[in-house]
Amino acid sequence: MPYSPESLQAFVEAAALGSFSAAARRLRKTQSTVSTAIAHLEADLGVALFDRSGRYPQLTEAGRQVLGHAQDILAADTRLQQLSMRLAAPVEPRLTLVFSDVYQLDPEQRLLQRFADAFADVELEWLDAEGHDVLELVGNGRAALGLLPRQGSYPDALVAQPLAHYSELSVYVAATHPLAQAGARAAAQRARYRQVRLSAQADHEPAPAGSAWTASDYLMVMEMAEDGVGWAELPKALVQRYDRGQLVELTLPGWPRRIHSDLVWRRDAPPGPAALWWAEALG
Repeated sequence: MPYSPESLQAFVEAAALGSFSAAARRLRKTQSTVSTAIAHLEADLGVALFDRSGRYPQLTEAGRQVLGHAQDILAADTRLQQLSMRLAAPVEPRLTLVFSDVYQLDPEQRLLQRFADAFADVELEWLDAEGHDVLELVGNGRAALGLLPRQGSYPDALVAQPLAHYSELSVYVAATHPLAQAGARAAAQRARYRQVRLSAQADHEPAPAGSAWTASDYLMVMEMAEDGVGWAELPKALVQRYDRGQLVELTLPGWPRRIHSDLVWRRDAPPGPAALWWAEALG
């Protein structure tokens, strides 16, 4: 029995977000459209996927079993679409990627070398940016493909593909900073000290209680933290790779935090074969 990709996507998003309304916002549809799509899927399968008796829908036992299969079907559908695009499209002579530093290349995967082997004639440009700067660079055509921490919504002109990959963000200070010796009191004392954070974060989030310094990228934020001027939220992989042994990770409730990422590209400029290689490698 065929199942529409729309109904499967609505089901997967509702299960992930725990709310039909949240799934509707993510999919840019009305809540009634999402509810109807899920109801049709339940009718096709002959089982209830959600228990709707509470304030928020909860997956039934059948729903939990169906979820993995639905995710597999959607992933296979995405791979098939990407394959068809790759076979039909000419290889782009130049490819510009813009990635947030929340993602750090795993040396063991050798992605750059593998890409060079697969696309020896493609000129690659790698840009670093954060948050809305990634969206702007992709949106204005400066970059073909962007990677950034998952956003609540995206401009209509962009397509977002969730990645299974996630990064961990933790709070760090220099070993000489007072918070490094605060132990369990660090959580209560943190507000007394300066935060160092991304400029993009400062543009879209309320300022902390104390003063804040900002930088355009995580590497500069890390360098400021190393100099002892404040505490900073940093990707653990970045610190592990580039820190000079000067930072201390604070033990705080709720930290480290998982940061899931999305790939984005322009709806009117779908990725070519070289860009799709990255989408598949990272997916």
